[in-house]
Amino acid sequence: MNSHSALQKVITHRIANSPEARITFAEYMDMALYHSEYGYYSSNAVKIGFKGGDFFTSVNLGADLGDLLAEQFVQMWEILGQPTPFYLVEMGAGQGLLALHILKYIQVKYPHLFTALQYLIVEKSPGLKQEQQERLREFSVRWCSWEEISPNSITGCFFSNELVDALPVHQFILEGGELREIYLTVQGDQEVQEAKNFSPSPNYELTEVAAAPSTPRLTEYFDLVGINLAQGGYEDGYRSEINLAALDWLSIVADRLQRGYVITIDYGYPASRYYNPRRSQGTLQCYYQHRHHNNPYINIGQQDITAHVDFTALERWGDRCGLEKLGFTQQALFLMALGLGDRIAALSYQQIPVSELLHKRQALHQLIDPTGLGGFGVLIQSKGLTKEEASQTLTGLSVPELGK
Repeated sequence: MNSHSALQKVITHRIANSPEARITFAEYMDMALYHSEYGYYSSNAVKIGFKGGDFFTSVNLGADLGDLLAEQFVQMWEILGQPTPFYLVEMGAGQGLLALHILKYIQVKYPHLFTALQYLIVEKSPGLKQEQQERLREFSVRWCSWEEISPNSITGCFFSNELVDALPVHQFILEGGELREIYLTVQGDQEVQEAKNFSPSPNYELTEVAAAPSTPRLTEYFDLVGINLAQGGYEDGYRSEINLAALDWLSIVADRLQRGYVITIDYGYPASRYYNPRRSQGTLQCYYQHRHHNNPYINIGQQDITAHVDFTALERWGDRCGLEKLGFTQQALFLMALGLGDRIAALSYQQIPVSELLHKRQALHQLIDPTGLGGFGVLIQSKGLTKEEASQTLTGLSVPELGK
């Protein structure tokens, strides 16, 4: 049995043994991505990069994102009074490339910080963790679970690049003006309930059903982000996502951080744009071999499933957890403020082959392309700073957001 069929069997078995023979979409997405043996991120299915990958990230374009993030970390360290140790906690480190770029840059340019630095990685995927360990073997990096990080123990910065978009989301649909949650059941569920140890076959297909929300947190979420689904032109059939896992994740981060910063880089919108009535089918996307589509029920365990990030939710939930919003900007503005423009200008003076120069220039421009990576959101929050420390503008936030 291949991993796709094996995971399908696990999912249908879960459905068969669940109350009312159904599971939430969030449960399904969690299994599809993170099942300990067959999930996309837990197996060797995940492929990142340009050749044969399902998707690529800013890190695959070169060391520039890591270098410029390192510049921001240096300023944070200085604002905090150059503490030793100074922790950098990367959450969801992919192939380990971003960590490699950051550590190499700090080692060469800022040896005093490098001496004080403790680099931690929180990684859920066994396969990616192994790749990270191989790539970072020359550095003193520690991999740990959330349980291994004590509350209020970190002085430094928690950061992530394209992590939150891959957290499992609940899906909902409006029916008769009421919020109904999307659940998954299996065609022929009567037979499923009568024979719970069945093997999946073409006769058993995952089927969506809408029913009452599985938790009151789903309706409370819209109070948090200031959206009233009963008003504003939302029509029956309007469908979107709610990322409760992102709130749980941020609660953990806030609990572990004693003093310092949180940087979240990802694609997403403020709530007013995320839940625009015209965005009536949500933001869920699947990625398989550099092609994207919106069917999460094929290539199970072999494709990435993502949803855009609601940055308003992260801001407001962070505030409840003791995280103060310092700023929200676009990746293009963030990186330009940290010196990406100087890097682009300097290319003209480098004695390198024309083909290499053009490739490098294209990579830098992709990082700031407003229709792509440059349009990603960058949210920076803090905790435990004095008034004087909080008043110091971070370099990455020094370029005003367009329209502000």
